[in-house]
Amino acid sequence: MKLLNVDIKSAGYEKDNDTIKKIAFSIEKGELVGLIGPNGAGKSTTIKTILGLLDHVEGEVAYGSGINYSYIPERPIFYDELTLWEHLDFVAAVEGLQEEVYQTQVRDLLEKYNLLVKADEYPTKYSKGMQQKAMLILAIITNPQLYIIDEPFMGLDPNAMKLFLETIDKERARGAGVLMSTHVLDTAEKICDRFLMIHKGRLVAKGTLEEIQRQCQLPSGSLYDCFHFLAEGNDNEG
Repeated sequence: MKLLNVDIKSAGYEKDNDTIKKIAFSIEKGELVGLIGPNGAGKSTTIKTILGLLDHVEGEVAYGSGINYSYIPERPIFYDELTLWEHLDFVAAVEGLQEEVYQTQVRDLLEKYNLLVKADEYPTKYSKGMQQKAMLILAIITNPQLYIIDEPFMGLDPNAMKLFLETIDKERARGAGVLMSTHVLDTAEKICDRFLMIHKGRLVAKGTLEEIQRQCQLPSGSLYDCFHFLAEGNDNEG
């Protein structure tokens, strides 16, 4: 089942000044797709286009019928004058979550991520890692069919990263799809089902690691090896 279908002909922040071009892919139920590339490659612009945040777009972004999604930005965003509990209660009210189920789920998540004792504090005062965990909890409680996550590993310590990956695995097991932007290629290689390789605003390859290895003629190459090969080839063509 397609949760998301993307066909971006071009998109940018200014008229007639394209930042990304020719980016097409889909996300299926239960899969984790890595949107990979170096800083400045166009990953965040692609995500903003998918979220409908850019005015200058040619192409189409289509969500599956009835699909709801959660977005986890690279830089956590919170209201200055709300505690974490108040953020959670606000999301629950907006989404119309059942009170008993919501309270049980959110307490379990807060305990799991060691944030229960901090829930009455302002998340704007948290460390970056704590803020990332709080954003993840806010995303999970809506039970989305699709997650769109931008650079999730920034600021996470090893224990928090392990918890994050375990949570994503659990969400995928219930059928949620994940589009995850990252430049941490060694981690992406271990956890993603498929990859979208972006270089200088262009989609230079997509598919499983094996498919990309065949395209690069690097049968035992790592994801980093393949990306370097493709990026260098596109630079030479330019």
